[in-house]
Amino acid sequence: MRITCPMCKKITTWEENPWRPFCSERCKLLDLGAWASEEYRIAGKKEESEDETDNTKDT
Repeated sequence: MRITCPMCKKITTWEENPWRPFCSERCKLLDLGAWASEEYRIAGKKEESEDETDNTKDT
């Protein structure tokens, strides 16, 4: 099966590819770095911080 690397768009194979769905270890690490630096985000509901919840306490 032939696939396209999500990072560099190079055509690669799925079978016997240790970095799938990427074409190389480099592309795999670039993708991991993008997640780690929060370049990618999953949409969701914003959570309240502790500071925002402390304002609701009675004094």
